Amino acid sequence: MRVGVFTPLLSQLSLKDVLKKLATYDIRTVELGTGNYPGNAHCKLSMLDDPAALAEFKKTLEDHGVSISALSCHGNPLHPDKDHAARDRETSRKTIRLAEKLGVPVVVDFSGCPGDSPNAKWPNWVTCPWPPDYLEILKWQWDEVVTPYWIEHGKFAADYGVKVAIEMHPGFVVYNPETMLRLRAIAGPSVGCNLDPSHMFWQGIDPIAAVRILGDAIFYVHAKDTQIYERNLPMSGVLDTKSYTDERNRAWIFRTCGYGHDAGWWKEFVSTLRMFGYDYVLSIEHEDSLLSPEEGLSKAAAFLNGIAIKQPPAAAWWV
Repeated sequence: MRVGVFTPLLSQLSLKDVLKKLATYDIRTVELGTGNYPGNAHCKLSMLDDPAALAEFKKTLEDHGVSISALSCHGNPLHPDKDHAARDRETSRKTIRLAEKLGVPVVVDFSGCPGDSPNAKWPNWVTCPWPPDYLEILKWQWDEVVTPYWIEHGKFAADYGVKVAIEMHPGFVVYNPETMLRLRAIAGPSVGCNLDPSHMFWQGIDPIAAVRILGDAIFYVHAKDTQIYERNLPMSGVLDTKSYTDERNRAWIFRTCGYGHDAGWWKEFVSTLRMFGYDYVLSIEHEDSLLSPEEGLSKAAAFLNGIAIKQPPAAAWWV
């Protein structure tokens, strides 16, 4: 299991400077954004039509001894604004094509969230079953929007030999293990999950238990933590819409690895991942509003390099 970094936190640096910096943290694999919400500071989709630029990009990575663990294009391909949806869908398709050219096995994305009808303007994330209108909206979303798109997109990814790892994120139709497995049953085996424990924590889901539920549906893992503030929780509950920078009053905030849960928890997490067949990358994602990107990255790298299980298990004499 390797420690990597999702590079948007270093978007102010050139790719070469990012790779030099990460080498000082003993990190040799990166997750690169290609557009949509993460932006594309270090990986341009225009390389698809520019062989010279693609060759130069590959050489830069090779010269620094760095591999790409995933390409990421988190967007909303189901957005009710047709132009928005079309833009995000095209970025996702191009990202899959670029992943195939680069030999990158995984593309990270969101499931998307439709509106409440064909005439909607904004996404509508349904969080409760009553009044009954909400269940009608949810049924329409899955039957008329989610299912047709993801059947087609899952096949598109499979045709290019690429897996799509859906980040289970509230605000989208896939936000927990149950909805993830529902989408996987629809879209097929090329669609699985990006397990980010931070989003499980604040929903009250034990990420280690989620590993056991998801099993071989786990294609990728983001390394990010969450701290729950029990003092503020009774006021707002976990569905807290206050700004992430209002740390004093929020019920929870995202934290750098080790600042929400201790090393003992993270050791059990990575051990359970290996037990259930995931032995790939822990990709550091920095969204800790109390630490600068520089400090968050350095602390997370030092912490995770001491946690990740990097050697394959030896054959046991008793087996």
